[in-house]
Amino acid sequence: MKIAVYPGSFDPITNGHLDILKRALSVFDKVIVLVSSNPNKKSRFTPKERKEMIEESLLELGIENTEVDVWDGLTVEYAKKHNAPHLIRGLRAVTDFEYEFQLASANEIADPSVDMVFFMSKISTSYISSSMIMELHDNGADVSSLVPKAVSKRL
Repeated sequence: MKIAVYPGSFDPITNGHLDILKRALSVFDKVIVLVSSNPNKKSRFTPKERKEMIEESLLELGIENTEVDVWDGLTVEYAKKHNAPHLIRGLRAVTDFEYEFQLASANEIADPSVDMVFFMSKISTSYISSSMIMELHDNGADVSSLVPKAVSKRL
């Protein structure tokens, strides 16, 4: 069974994240969506709330062969522990590439047996980011077309 881990802060999960997940499931038998902490970001939702929103979204959309978990350590350690030799990452624009390249390099140093697999965002979701969604929402914009219903109802 080919297992991959899709790590991210998912604060909150967006339709762009879900598109990457669906496409990853066409390559892998199972994908573990891993809610992780990013000390450089101020989180809006707790890890438990993010996990619940993701689980509700997957159920609502009928996305199977997934698991949702929370982890506070190195992602490569989680992947190794769960026999998942691949990490899924999404790329939206050139600006993502530099960060993802650095992350892939750091992961290779931490554990060269875990491989990064990148999916390019579709044009229709390439502009969506969790922080942009929160900024729009905080300023009164309707973001319901950019996020699953589970997120919309919590916003």
